[in-house]
Amino acid sequence: MHDLLARAIAAHGGLDRWNTFKGVTATIVTGGGLWPMKGIEQDPNPREETVTLHEETASVSPFGQPDWHTAFTPDRIAIETTMGAVVSERLDPRASFVGHAMNTPWDPLQRAYFNGYAMWTYLTTPFLLAMPGFEVAEIAPWQEGGELWRGLRARFPDAIASHSKEQDFYFGDDFLLRRHDYHVDVAGGFPTAQYVSDIVEVEGLRFPARRRAYVRGPGLKPIRDLLLVSIDLSHFRLTT
Repeated sequence: MHDLLARAIAAHGGLDRWNTFKGVTATIVTGGGLWPMKGIEQDPNPREETVTLHEETASVSPFGQPDWHTAFTPDRIAIETTMGAVVSERLDPRASFVGHAMNTPWDPLQRAYFNGYAMWTYLTTPFLLAMPGFEVAEIAPWQEGGELWRGLRARFPDAIASHSKEQDFYFGDDFLLRRHDYHVDVAGGFPTAQYVSDIVEVEGLRFPARRRAYVRGPGLKPIRDLLLVSIDLSHFRLTT
């Protein structure tokens, strides 16, 4: 394992501790300018997001209706009732985004797919980078004010759905995550810089409770006036 990745994983609680759990659930509140561009009326109420830690599955509830939730895997997205009935589903959901631009509207299944892979990526960082198939290398550090953040570039395996094949992760002097850069391939591939903060500790593991994603401009600088997505997380619960 790359030394920087090993230090980052240790700072977030360590692989041994991570491997004792199977899933995490968090309460999320989301906002930002991406949703209006996609023709989505964003629900301002708290929702529950659950992901598995060692395989890529995710679910958010409620979704659309009080008794509906999503069921995400990389090759299938579905909206289901609390009784398990399928409301709608799509196989090979990534293919439905071909030709999309930043402002191309999304249907409910596309929104659900985006939520699934994005939240799984966020809630498993940086531990996912130690999973089989990931290629990791150190890149130039990022200067943020008076701080210098070391960076890792990860190439994702084909079996993992996420924003883009290559993504960059920046860590502070304490080796905790500070920033996450990627391209949103399902929306035309625009570049994004996501800042994370408000780290909380839950049963020995550390998670960012605040995420703010901005359009990334020249020189890798975030365009602060273009807030795409805001995510506030709370009430993290781990399952074994």
